[in-house]
Amino acid sequence: MFALVDCNSFYASCEQVFRPDLRGRPVVVLSNNDGCIVARSAEAKKLGVPMGEPVFKIANFLKERKVAIFSSNYPLYGDMSERVMNTLRHFTPDVEVYSIDEAFLYFPKADDAHRIAANIHRQVRQWTGIPVSVGMGPTKTLAKVANHIAKRWPGYQGICVLKDMWDADRVLGDFPVGKIWGIGRQYKKFLLGNGVETALQLRRQPESWLRKHLTVVGARMAHELRGTPCIDLEIEAPPRKGICTARTFGQSIEREEALSEAVASFAANCALKLRKQKCCTNMVSVFIHTNYFRQDEAQYCNHRTITLPVATSSTAALIRYALTALGMIYRPGHRYKKAGVMITNIVPSQQVQGDLFYEHDEKRDSRLMQAVDDLNQRFGRSMAHFAAEGIAKPWGMRQGSLSPRYTTRWGELRLC
Repeated sequence: MFALVDCNSFYASCEQVFRPDLRGRPVVVLSNNDGCIVARSAEAKKLGVPMGEPVFKIANFLKERKVAIFSSNYPLYGDMSERVMNTLRHFTPDVEVYSIDEAFLYFPKADDAHRIAANIHRQVRQWTGIPVSVGMGPTKTLAKVANHIAKRWPGYQGICVLKDMWDADRVLGDFPVGKIWGIGRQYKKFLLGNGVETALQLRRQPESWLRKHLTVVGARMAHELRGTPCIDLEIEAPPRKGICTARTFGQSIEREEALSEAVASFAANCALKLRKQKCCTNMVSVFIHTNYFRQDEAQYCNHRTITLPVATSSTAALIRYALTALGMIYRPGHRYKKAGVMITNIVPSQQVQGDLFYEHDEKRDSRLMQAVDDLNQRFGRSMAHFAAEGIAKPWGMRQGSLSPRYTTRWGELRLC
């Protein structure tokens, strides 16, 4: 049996864990620079607060209904996600972290699936404070369907188990085809146009028809709905082929020094992600642009890519090349609103091709980066960082309603 565990209103739930006074009260979390609503608690959903709505448009509505508003607190959400995933590993070592708030679990023997699901549901809430919905089925697609039902149908109380095909038939007949995992907008339009409206109808389509119109992807989807596993568990995520760190600044910046600090910080973040997946890169790209929405200002955008002589994951090297690229495209007299660093041509660290004419002490850099990473792991992110990244960071995001980083900063620990 596969299980899909999905955290309910994850960002909002993280805020409520450390604020008991918010339980039962509507909570929303905003996107970068406090722009749009990206997460809503169950109470906020009942009020009809729309997802993705710019907060300034409904500010009065939120104030009148005493909705608690928070800026995105990514360090807190990332740490709470890790705690949830570690809790799930107590049930089985076969855990695929699907997203920050979702994970697939695999149980080779699940004779008492209802008891397993109930234990997961209870223990994650008890150990982390985060409410979850648990769906179980003989395939990942059916586990997704079960989770969808568990989350949206109150009668299931957060748990749905499709143990056999009789259980599956009972729910697939009413399950919209557009809600199936892997069905996008175009597939949905095509299926509805051919009279396939439910998951049960899709499952019953002939193999030849599926392969002709939906290719092998549709055939695999139908097999999954029939209870035949076709999608394996990915316990280790494959290395990313490209990494990008970009930000829209809280306020436009003109000074090259401030822009350099931002680019250096983005390059450092890319380097850290590289080391986490034990890879290196030999290509760094930097882009900058002004605020497209300010027609009263001069507009400018540009990007530059630099190829490194030897692939590396050293923060110092990536910052140096990123700042070189920035110097090539920076133009004074403009107010820059966004910048970013992208790295491509990523290769495993063990497969780096050297250069006969390039002298560099890679072992020294590796030891330095290991020491920096160890310090930050022990004392908190950015405890040790390069001076080029700056300290005050005036280019940072606008976060007017930011909650404390309760679990990753000693100075912000909540004392009960």
